[in-house]
Amino acid sequence: MTAREAEGLIDFLNASPCNFWAVDTIRRILADNGYTELDMADSWSGKLKPEGRYFVVKNSSAIFAFRIGDGTPSSSFRIISAHSDSPGFRIKPAPEMKCDGGVVKLNTEVYGGPILYTWFDRPLSVAGRVMLRGIDPLHPATRLVRFDDPMLTIPHLAIHFNRSVNEGNPLSKQKDMLPVIGIIDRQTNAAGMVLRMVADRLAVDPEQILDCDLSLYDTTPAQRWGSNGEFISSGRLDDLSMAYAAMRAMLLSTDTIKPEPTVRVMAIFDNEETGSGTKQGAASPILHTIMMRIVEAFGGTFEDFSRAVAESFMISADNAHAVHPNYVEKHDPTNHPVVGGGPVIKINANCKYMTDADSSAVFRAICEQAEVPYQYFVNHSDVAGGSTLGNILTSKIDLRGVDMGAAIWAMHSVRETASAADNAHIIRAFTQFYTC
Repeated sequence: MTAREAEGLIDFLNASPCNFWAVDTIRRILADNGYTELDMADSWSGKLKPEGRYFVVKNSSAIFAFRIGDGTPSSSFRIISAHSDSPGFRIKPAPEMKCDGGVVKLNTEVYGGPILYTWFDRPLSVAGRVMLRGIDPLHPATRLVRFDDPMLTIPHLAIHFNRSVNEGNPLSKQKDMLPVIGIIDRQTNAAGMVLRMVADRLAVDPEQILDCDLSLYDTTPAQRWGSNGEFISSGRLDDLSMAYAAMRAMLLSTDTIKPEPTVRVMAIFDNEETGSGTKQGAASPILHTIMMRIVEAFGGTFEDFSRAVAESFMISADNAHAVHPNYVEKHDPTNHPVVGGGPVIKINANCKYMTDADSSAVFRAICEQAEVPYQYFVNHSDVAGGSTLGNILTSKIDLRGVDMGAAIWAMHSVRETASAADNAHIIRAFTQFYTC
């Protein structure tokens, strides 16, 4: 299973250079496996059936899939959540900046909290979505765009101009991190260069393009490495590896649905890296709305919804920091997960994670049933940690739940490292959660 699922994850990562492509990849896989797409603007009354398979896409960058049980209005929900976005760079409007010698660089804005140094001197390209003129101003058409070949790089300043570079070098996001896209002659105007390239790729007139959401990505493919191929190296492992595991568990458990009052849910949100405060983020009411509409589609009431929530459980899946072999002192002395050691249960005394003893016990029991190892992550008490989807979601819906993830190195680097074995462990644990 480890090798097969590792190759599956690698294929998914290579097909998903940004959030929009990740969601589209999941959408196509779900559709190919018998899931029906629903529109939030349509009535769901009479459409949802017991044992039915459905999904909803929100703003092209978040996706929610669910598998109905017996259709009881107060059916409990078993939810796995993750996110589609990763730190990096977004291209600003009118980005072209012509420099000496006809060199053209692009004006970009940092998205989230990437490790900036890791983006230097990489083969980079562009992916995202493009909004075209539609049937009316309120309904533009959406197209995805991706350039597979390397188109850009962010060249580093040579050490000869900064002899202390290896001793620490503060970076300006506006000055130092702008990528070069090419060279044009002195007579050519750089303005509109990116727009024309996008229009050419989509085979549309540039006048049809109203706007774009374009990101940079490293074109180096995801791959296995290590003396025994035990590691996976890729961009966007945080958090596409968890999105992949949730999707795989949903598909693997599809044929094991029992005629019982349970709804299995996969919720892949966007914009976790910037606080989740968007209509497609975890701080929005989107998950609550979908859950309520499922209850109502089977004739349920708000009381049925409340009863369902009281019996529900959520796994908030976002990656964890593995103990770093060169920086052991940064980690808690007794609770530092290792790469390849199994799913990581994340705990914080100040409630930055939703995990408590009750939910930790539930997830531990699930891992034991699935026969996979598990481990714990707690911050070093002198090192501040981050937070993730769990607490944001429980502020909207009072769910029991656990924060967990895979132990990885170099979180938020342009290339992160995870364990092939952990990928298989987590898929097995998630599948057990859906079917237990």
